[in-house]
Amino acid sequence: MANPQNGTPRQRTQRPSELEEIPAGDTGPTLGTGLASVHASHSPSPSRTRFSKRRKNPSFLRRCKQFVFKHTWTIPLVLLLVVLSLYAVNPAEANIIRRFIFLSYKLPVEAGADPNTPPQYGKGLWDLAFVTFYMVVLSFTREFITQEILRPLARLNGINSRGKQARFMEQMYTAVYFSIMGPAGLYVMSRSPVWYFNTRGMYEFFPHKTHEAVFKFYYLFQAAYWAQQAIVLVLGLEKPRKDFKELVGHHIVTLALIALSYRFHFTYMGIAVYLTHDISDFFLAASKSLNYVKSPLQSWTFGLCIAVWIYMRHYINLKIIFSLFNEFQTIGPYELNWETQQYKSPLANVIALGLLASLQALNLFWLFCLFRSAYKLVVLKIAKDDRSEVEESELEDMARKKRLAESKLIAASGLSKANGNGHAAPLTKRKGTF
Repeated sequence: MANPQNGTPRQRTQRPSELEEIPAGDTGPTLGTGLASVHASHSPSPSRTRFSKRRKNPSFLRRCKQFVFKHTWTIPLVLLLVVLSLYAVNPAEANIIRRFIFLSYKLPVEAGADPNTPPQYGKGLWDLAFVTFYMVVLSFTREFITQEILRPLARLNGINSRGKQARFMEQMYTAVYFSIMGPAGLYVMSRSPVWYFNTRGMYEFFPHKTHEAVFKFYYLFQAAYWAQQAIVLVLGLEKPRKDFKELVGHHIVTLALIALSYRFHFTYMGIAVYLTHDISDFFLAASKSLNYVKSPLQSWTFGLCIAVWIYMRHYINLKIIFSLFNEFQTIGPYELNWETQQYKSPLANVIALGLLASLQALNLFWLFCLFRSAYKLVVLKIAKDDRSEVEESELEDMARKKRLAESKLIAASGLSKANGNGHAAPLTKRKGTF
C-alpha cells in the first residue's frame, strides 16, 4: 500500500504469530531486558540531545553506569570474583567462604561400610549459603549467555525488534538450561529409590534425612534457579504478561514445595516434581524459540510439546497426587514426631495435597492456553498476540510517533524564540516542503 503523501510504499507491520506469545510456562524475563527498558525510559530523547546547547563528555562514573546497564552480567561477575578470591587466599575447611561454594554437612562413613559406598550429606542452615552463592552464579550465566550469545544469534536470524529479541533470549536460555538439567535430573533420579517416578519409593524408609552429594547438589542448585527466577519477577522490571498473576502464583507454590520438601525430608517427591516441569519446560521453550526463527520444525515441536506437557505435568503429577490418598498413609509410619523427624503425618498430607493441587490447577490453566493457541493456529489460521494487551509493533509505532511529536514541538519552540514574539511562525508548504 502506498503512502498518499509521498508515494513511498508503506510497510505493513508484522504481527507476532500465536506461538510467539503463548501465555504458558513458568519462565520470567532476564534482568538485562528489564534494566534496558528502565534505562531507555529514563534516557533523554534523541531530539533533546540534538538541541542541547552544551555537550559534556560523560564522566567516568557515568560511563561505568552505562556499561553496567548494558552488560548486567558485570555485577554478579564481580561478586563471584570477590567470593572466589576470598576462598583462594585460604582454601581450608575453616574458611567460612567454603560453605558458600561447596556442600556442607558431609557425614563420616560408618565403620565396616563398603568403601565404594558414596558419602552421605545431611541438611542444615548453611545450605542457604550454598543456594545464595549459586543464585549469583545463575544470574551471571543467564545474563552473559543471553546478552553476549543469544542476542547476536537473534540478530543473525533477523529478529530486530527489541521486544522479540527479549522473548527469544528468554526462551532460548530456558531451553539451554533445561536441556542440561533435564538429563542431569534423570541421572540423579536413576540413583534413587524413585527411579522413573516410582511413588512407593517416595515413602519407603521415611524420613530421608541424608543424600548423596550429586542428589543434594542437584536439589539445591535447582532451588537456586527458582529463587533467582522469583527475584527477577519480584523486581518487576518488565511489563507483566497476561498470565502474570498465574506466574506469580506458580513461583510461590514452587518455592514453598522446594523449601518444605527439603526441610521435612520429602525430597524424593520433590525430585519427581522437578523433573516433570523441567522436561516439559524444555519442549515448550524449544517450540517458542523455533517459532521466532521461523523454523519448519516448529509445528512438529509444538505438537510434541503439548504431548509431553500432558504426560509430565498432568499424568505423572496426578499419579503423585493420587499416591497421597493411599501410599502416603499406608507405607511406613504415619504420625507426627518432631524428635525423630518423622513428618509423614496427616498434617503433611494436607499441606502436600494443597500445594500439588494448586500447581496442577495452574498447569491446567496453561494447558488450556496451549490448546487455544493450537486451535487458533491450525483451525482458524489466526496469528494474534495472546499475552499482552498491545502488540509489540504497535508499541514501537507509538514510541516513534511520540519522538516525532517531541522533535516538532522543540523545533516550533526554537522558531518562536527566533521571531522574538513568543509565538511560533506559521509553517507554510512550498515546493513540497514546510
